[in-house]
Amino acid sequence: MAAAEVARQGEGCRTVPLSGHVGFDSLPDQLVNKSVNHGFCFNILCVGETGLGKSTLMDTLFNTKFEGDPASHSQPGVQLKSSTYDLQESNVNLKLTIVSTVGFGDQINKEDSYKPIVEFIDAQFEAYLQEELKIRRVLHNYHDTRIHACLYFIAPTGHSLKSLDLVTMKKLDSKVNIIPIIAKSDAISKSELTKFKIKITSELVSNGVQIYQFPTDDESVAEINGTMNAHLPFAVIGSTEELKIGNKMMKARQYPWGTVQVENEAHCDFVKLREMLIRVNMEDLREQTHTRHYELYRRCKLEEMGFKDTDPDSKPFSLQETYEAKRNEFLGELQKKEEAMRQMFVQRVKEKEAELKEAEKELHEKFDRLKKLHQDEKKKLEDKKKSLDDEVNAFKQRKTAAELLQSQAQQAGGSQTLKRDKERKNSFMLTALRHLLLFGCMVHEAHCPVRVSCRAFPFAPEANAPPLVNTRLCHCACLLTFAHCSPLCLNSGLSESPGLLWLSL
Repeated sequence: MAAAEVARQGEGCRTVPLSGHVGFDSLPDQLVNKSVNHGFCFNILCVGETGLGKSTLMDTLFNTKFEGDPASHSQPGVQLKSSTYDLQESNVNLKLTIVSTVGFGDQINKEDSYKPIVEFIDAQFEAYLQEELKIRRVLHNYHDTRIHACLYFIAPTGHSLKSLDLVTMKKLDSKVNIIPIIAKSDAISKSELTKFKIKITSELVSNGVQIYQFPTDDESVAEINGTMNAHLPFAVIGSTEELKIGNKMMKARQYPWGTVQVENEAHCDFVKLREMLIRVNMEDLREQTHTRHYELYRRCKLEEMGFKDTDPDSKPFSLQETYEAKRNEFLGELQKKEEAMRQMFVQRVKEKEAELKEAEKELHEKFDRLKKLHQDEKKKLEDKKKSLDDEVNAFKQRKTAAELLQSQAQQAGGSQTLKRDKERKNSFMLTALRHLLLFGCMVHEAHCPVRVSCRAFPFAPEANAPPLVNTRLCHCACLLTFAHCSPLCLNSGLSESPGLLWLSL
């Protein structure tokens, strides 16, 4: 209600003359003094392939030597390197940040070469937005790192833009102020350069790439900016070497065929670039970054967060109402997600319980099978053990019987052996006696005058008579023989033989 009343009063405000000097005409001076004391910041993004002279051009633009190592062509991906410098000219301080794209265009697959650049620009916008959304903001002392100008370096091929250049500029034109420049323009002739500029402009227009146009709404710079817009893209040359040309020392590049002066507008557009970028439109670049590119990012981000300017009835939203509506919406979504997660958790618990029960059932069945198998194996082992014990007992019994039989056999074999030895001895003696008796009879028959045959005496052993009887018969025969033949034997000197024979018997 109060806001509407203030708006109606503002619509009916009147213009009144002043009768004397008040002093608010010094506000521009106050702003200038405050800005000079606070200092300025300017951030430049240099995009281009390695070896196009980006670092050299920065040194030439700001008439100094920035520290930095030359980049190689063997980078695995695109990396953004940021360097901040404090510069001072007269009593104006400038915090300059130069961001270079190291390794841009050096990869075989260049499809995603622009993504690190877009992510870097969005990260700077996000950092500034987070600083704005803080309860206690310090924007007056905040180091603004948002990119104010993008110098896009185009290789001097003389033909047309590369597909990588078109894709990258198309992705960046809504996020940053793009100023295309043809690097190392002394590599092609004047006529080729003119045709190349026309070709680049037509390709940018046909592909819908929006490059930065110098503003023409300010009458003080409208004419020069309109003229410079026709010279885009700028064909530049960079050099930090100074050569003596005439009576002056100038930045130039010396070639066998001649000298190219950096600040000579007949040789290149370096002076035009410096005038437009630094001396005329630096503040407009800063303003365009804040009011156009950052506001676009901020609006999209807040819309993603649920903030809107008006409700469906085209009524303005207050921040409190938007916050409450978003909070309620978030809480509702949170409750839905919580309920869905709870249901999902309960479902998964049930499924898990069913799986565990099934697994438990399988384990019990497996346990029962193993238990039964164990019992069967135990019973088999017990039966086998019993049979082995029976076999061991039977073996022991057989062993005892065998030992008993062996001992009895040994005893019986000993008595039989003695008997066989005795019989063998008697048989031997009997055989010897027979031979002796036979020999005695032969001697008797030869020397006995009676000629009584010893064979007439039945002294021969009977076959069925016991050995002792036969032996006795043999003894009797010998005695008879000795009795008949003793006289003769004594006369013939053989008396000792029967005696010896008898003695031997």
